Amino acid sequence: MADERYVADRGWAGAILVACPFHPDGGCGVSPHGSYPRVAPAGIRVARFYCPLARATISLLPSFLAARFSGTLDEIEQVLDAVQSAPSMAAAAEQLRPADDADAVTSISAMRWVRRRVNAIRTALLALVTLCPELLGCAPTLHAIRAHLGVERVLVTLRAVAAASMRSLSPPLGLSTRGRG
Repeated sequence: MADERYVADRGWAGAILVACPFHPDGGCGVSPHGSYPRVAPAGIRVARFYCPLARATISLLPSFLAARFSGTLDEIEQVLDAVQSAPSMAAAAEQLRPADDADAVTSISAMRWVRRRVNAIRTALLALVTLCPELLGCAPTLHAIRAHLGVERVLVTLRAVAAASMRSLSPPLGLSTRGRG
């Protein structure tokens, strides 16, 4: 898997930011700014850069990681697949976060966890089938996009297909930034 290889190869250590997202023409003096750990997958870190003109850090998120959500896009895709194949969202939540697990949460918390992922991806898929010519006429569901593109890993593939739109899409698929106060 890409995440295991990224950790084993310490992919964050060799990460290179080609252009500053704030100053694409250059001249801002963007420089490496270390890395930070993510909770999951275990051992993973994300490279950071600093733009002195924008006074902001830039995280170079690997394509397989979910933005602003713990874990990978593949894990989030598994949640959506479970919801689409389960008789109800509550049944999917029980299957994904069983009450008898060692790190079990309440059924209400499990439902919120599932709903948060499902709602975020549904919003992103609707935006993408509207924006991307490659997805013209496709229903905004994982199954439809999987069949249309002929791939197994829909969310990771969509990051590549719609690279130009990633900054405007909401997490976990998109990379939109938090608003500044």
